[in-house]
Amino acid sequence: MSRISPFIGLLFDRSRVGSHDLVTAPPYDVVSDAERRHYLDASPYNVIRLDLGEERPGDDRAEDKYRRAAAELGRWRAVGVLAPTEGPAYFPYEMRFSLHGNARRIRGLVCAVELEDWGRSIVPHELTMAGPVEDRLRQLRASRANLSSIHAVFRGPSEPLAAFLDAAAEREPAASATDEAGVEHRLWVTPPDDAVAGWLEDETLMIADGHHRYATSLRFRDEMRDGHGSGPWDRVMMLLADAAAEEPPVLPFHRVQAHGPVPNEGARVRDLEEVLETVSDGKLLVGVATAQDGVLSHRVLELSGEPPAVCALHEQVLHGLDAELRFTPDAFEAEAAVRSGDAVAAYLLPPTDATTIRSVVDRGELLPQKSTFFWPKPRTGLVIRPLDDA
Repeated sequence: MSRISPFIGLLFDRSRVGSHDLVTAPPYDVVSDAERRHYLDASPYNVIRLDLGEERPGDDRAEDKYRRAAAELGRWRAVGVLAPTEGPAYFPYEMRFSLHGNARRIRGLVCAVELEDWGRSIVPHELTMAGPVEDRLRQLRASRANLSSIHAVFRGPSEPLAAFLDAAAEREPAASATDEAGVEHRLWVTPPDDAVAGWLEDETLMIADGHHRYATSLRFRDEMRDGHGSGPWDRVMMLLADAAAEEPPVLPFHRVQAHGPVPNEGARVRDLEEVLETVSDGKLLVGVATAQDGVLSHRVLELSGEPPAVCALHEQVLHGLDAELRFTPDAFEAEAAVRSGDAVAAYLLPPTDATTIRSVVDRGELLPQKSTFFWPKPRTGLVIRPLDDA
């Protein structure tokens, strides 16, 4: 049973900060160092100052930047840059975008979800890494706030939720932003409705994006319970989307191999464009880019087994190479690493879908780390859930 509830949210006061484009940001784990500097320069109130902190000369502890970030959050609240909703609320959310030339949208509900240990009605689909959890735990201990929504999907369809979102969209949004990829994000504030929780109580939630933040929230919950008992740390902010109705795109994370054996299997193809046209999740076709004597070559490798292709790739090709891999959603960046000599190979994966991923979960298995890139991603900072007001 998935237990959801409304919460008191903090919203940026547009009369103080201007456009939400200037004060919101992507989730922390897709922000490069250059992009972080861009967001820091965009506004003195950009949420990146809270989510990733600002490292300064003289910092001697990893927590220093997050202590400063927590103090900044307190100042923003004190002067009204961030203002609380009048009471607990639900937050309908919509993302409008274009994918492969087609206009699309994804809608969902931002709410507080009761935390539970993995595997009951909240399930992961990929492995997590210890480092990001430790970083997020330092941030959460300092801020005592959910700055960004974990993104989860459920099987659906839910007609009552669709009608609820339709009704919200008839009003002007309380917050809106257009991100760097042209995705339009819109968020509404809707008073609590006792019926909403019942619509989803029989659904199992699969984490689409935010595995490390969910694992962090479990750690923080347990720490706080030890000293304080139950409290707002028993819940976490999530965007819940109906996978059947919304069909969220699941783009690939490509693999870049720094060292080790250079693969030479597969059929040669012309270039990266042909690779991306050929790869297929259903047919288990993945691309490989390598370079020999400075000459770049491309292949398409056919694997065996069941989708998704990323699982077959790790089982049949990449086993034992985890330490040599890094990940990027950008195929051109992956190829460029090989071209420059920074990598010996790039493995170029096809997109998949939420149904295929769910089939892996239902078999009691997990995908390798960084296997899926659910896109678009909810914007950090459109609404914040403070734990002291929850």
